[in-house]
Amino acid sequence: MTSPETALQHALLQERLHHDRCRSVLDAMVRGAAEQVVTGEDVSASGADAEVLGHRLRSQAKELRELPEGPLFFGRLDFSPDDTRHLGQRYHIGRLRITEHPAAPPLVVDWRAPVSRAFYQASARDPQGVAVRRRFGWAPGSRGDSADLTGLEDEHLRRGQEQSATTSAIVTREIERPRVGPMRDIAATIQPEQDDLVRADLAASVCVQGAPGTGKTAVGLHRAAYLLYTHPQRLRRGGLLILGPNRTFLSYIAEVLPALGESGVRQSTLVEEIARHPVTGTDDERAALVKHDARMAEVLRRALYAHVRADAAGPLAVPDGAYRWRIPGEELSAIVADVRAEEPPYDIGRERVRARIVRSLREQAERRSGPRGQAWVRRIERARPVTACLDAVWPRVRAEEVVAELLTDAGVLARAAEGVLDAEEQKAVLWARPPRSWRSARWSAADLVLLDEVAGLVEHPEGYGHVVVDEAQDLSPMECRVVARRSSFGSLTVLGDLAQGTTPWAARSWPALLRHLGKPDAAVIPLTTGYRVPRTILALANRLLRRLDVDVPAPRSLRGDGELRIREVAAAGDVPDAVVSAVREALGREGSVGVVAADADVPGLREVLAGAGVPVGGVAELGARVSLVPASAAKGLEYDHVVAVEPARVAEAEERGLHRLYVVLTRAVSRLDVVAARPLPF
Repeated sequence: MTSPETALQHALLQERLHHDRCRSVLDAMVRGAAEQVVTGEDVSASGADAEVLGHRLRSQAKELRELPEGPLFFGRLDFSPDDTRHLGQRYHIGRLRITEHPAAPPLVVDWRAPVSRAFYQASARDPQGVAVRRRFGWAPGSRGDSADLTGLEDEHLRRGQEQSATTSAIVTREIERPRVGPMRDIAATIQPEQDDLVRADLAASVCVQGAPGTGKTAVGLHRAAYLLYTHPQRLRRGGLLILGPNRTFLSYIAEVLPALGESGVRQSTLVEEIARHPVTGTDDERAALVKHDARMAEVLRRALYAHVRADAAGPLAVPDGAYRWRIPGEELSAIVADVRAEEPPYDIGRERVRARIVRSLREQAERRSGPRGQAWVRRIERARPVTACLDAVWPRVRAEEVVAELLTDAGVLARAAEGVLDAEEQKAVLWARPPRSWRSARWSAADLVLLDEVAGLVEHPEGYGHVVVDEAQDLSPMECRVVARRSSFGSLTVLGDLAQGTTPWAARSWPALLRHLGKPDAAVIPLTTGYRVPRTILALANRLLRRLDVDVPAPRSLRGDGELRIREVAAAGDVPDAVVSAVREALGREGSVGVVAADADVPGLREVLAGAGVPVGGVAELGARVSLVPASAAKGLEYDHVVAVEPARVAEAEERGLHRLYVVLTRAVSRLDVVAARPLPF
């Protein structure tokens, strides 16, 4: 009789052999993709066809060449022989499809393929035709050598055997793996409620209220990868955009999509998306609050369309050989008023006025001497009197001219803001030192948002087929409008946590924010089960959560491990030494260490740690063993061990300091040290 150990070793041997075969086939796929580039360009029927086909084939070859090293599969599905769809078939599940021939059964099925859904959703109560689900355990940091396949787990779903995230040793080990370097994908450990969000339809906009450690960012990125796989043509035309809160955060998540086989996706910040000019100016908090208020949209609309002057239209006379065609001033005023009432984008409105002027002139000419051709129309369109008339009634404008005039001229602002902003609010947004012209203006970050609003009124920007917005709770109403303009014909994945809102204009409720995003009907789905932040750490954070002015469900953790230590010291002067001691102890354990403190305290702590011989990296150095992180930059990041320095200092540093502290306390995925000389502020 075969012992369990012998059976396991035999199964591992067979799976390693299969992995070797998959590796050979993948290498052949990479070589074949490179050969297809040359062949495809040579056989194309025309130069245009060759360019299109060549670009597509080169992109496919590049994606295959640039796939990160690692195991080629992480799971297997064995369907029951009586399943009518799959008839006992066996499928290995991985991050991309591997096949010897397009018509042959795949050696590895892409995790996004429809058949793969059963890997995430099948259960003992609903096996979905699956007899056995197998998970593979790979050595940490494996580059994809078959020898690194060290274990496997089988769930016989038809027999009622099933393992959860807490009972599967392989899933638990993967979730709890030390966090050093950039964020990793979670394709091997996606849970059913996460899978539902990942596979939501492209047409559906969804909002994920994700508590700390629930994987909301990973869900958003995996949804992006799923949509690119499922709707490649539509998203190739419309594009897909990932919007993160800052460049450090984008660096942290940058490797997730390439690891899932998707490259070339635009990952940007909102400031980068609207960067018509560099940010060289600053606003005080009062000015920034007003500029980010949704009411500014109406003020800017009025300021722009104040340039339209139907009453400036005088009689128009256009020479045409020996004759002059004429339009009375009253008719011109009516044309301008009619177009204005249609509320088109500003530039389109100007061209509509031109077209209707030319149509009126053409009708006169044709009544007099017959039809006019396109050459005549183009000549009249460019006629100097027509252009001069347009410049008088509907002049060309730049967004910079409109905003600069609004923020420098109190009279212009007063007319545009009448009944919208009060006198104090108007005074707050006026530039203290007006520039000579918009070209010498020092634009603030809030000013760029205003410029984008006006630019969107002048000419609608090109949108994306899908936009993923992370840390969305920190967007202002005006910033939401920036996103809405870029997704007006597409869909959104909105990710955030109201409890982690730290900007002065942070959202208090999702319905209000979704209205500003132009998706009021988007479903709000909470993720409350934490897979990374341990229970003992979440319990501390939940004590603080009760003091925050948001209505969100308290998260719970499936992780019973984790350590929490409160290091109370006698005086503020003892805090630095306690931090050094905590870091040294943390370095004796596996994983990354993040020292998070109030922004003003970071320079002093850097000197102390350097003096103690502790090598410290900055927040942007993702591979550093120890990172010193200002509290304002901690959002979205995670470390195995966090040393939270003087929580009271973090809480009192800004208006929403308690929310900032909540972020700080939930960055640890294994151990949390709280160093404090003052009482905890909760």
